[in-house]
Amino acid sequence: MTDAVKLKINQQEIECDKDLTILQAAKLVGVTIPTICYHGYCTANALCRICVVEVKGARTLVASCVAKVSDGMDVETHNERVNRSRKTILEMMLSTSDLSQSPELLNMAAEYGADHNRFGDAERRSPPLIDDNSMFVRDYEKCILCWRCVQVCAEDAQYAFAINFKGRGYHTQISTFYEIPLPESSCVFCGQCIGVCPTEALKPKRQWLLELGYESDQIMQMTRSERNKKTKKPQTSSAEK
Repeated sequence: MTDAVKLKINQQEIECDKDLTILQAAKLVGVTIPTICYHGYCTANALCRICVVEVKGARTLVASCVAKVSDGMDVETHNERVNRSRKTILEMMLSTSDLSQSPELLNMAAEYGADHNRFGDAERRSPPLIDDNSMFVRDYEKCILCWRCVQVCAEDAQYAFAINFKGRGYHTQISTFYEIPLPESSCVFCGQCIGVCPTEALKPKRQWLLELGYESDQIMQMTRSERNKKTKKPQTSSAEK
């Protein structure tokens, strides 16, 4: 193997390409490291930290989605320290965001024994639902700031650059620039942001209306009316002509 390195993952000696990340190397030997913000078609940014592993000699836990393998590396992916870190991250997410429609995260929380009420006094993130177009709604109460939607809207896919982060610290949120409605932004309504969202913070408008109890005929009429309003050109009077 050209440019190969030798390392240990969970006491198992492996040899792999030096350009692989720890996450990728682990997959080669059948070791599954949990991920949330990571997506195979998006640039890895190590935002959620759920993929952290312990590397012998390193002071802190290492994000496996961005850390490259190196010769002689000794990695533990599921020891007590690593599992405790993942459990705490999940508990913080549960305390601040609505994950009720995120089966993948709820299953992960159950796997790591996360206590839903550990941070019971935490301030919930509860921004109002945004319904400003006929294609999808934005319910940022469910958003965990994984950044996938921003990435696919930018260099990773669409190059529309319609959304990004706004605010700082706890008040950080995904938004359009200057918080303008999506139809007034550079959004082309491709739907790729919906496809990569892990929590249904972004949801197709028709699915949302069905969940609210509307019938298919009602939904068709409602969404058609919205599109007509936005595409209808203002009429000019004969005097203006």
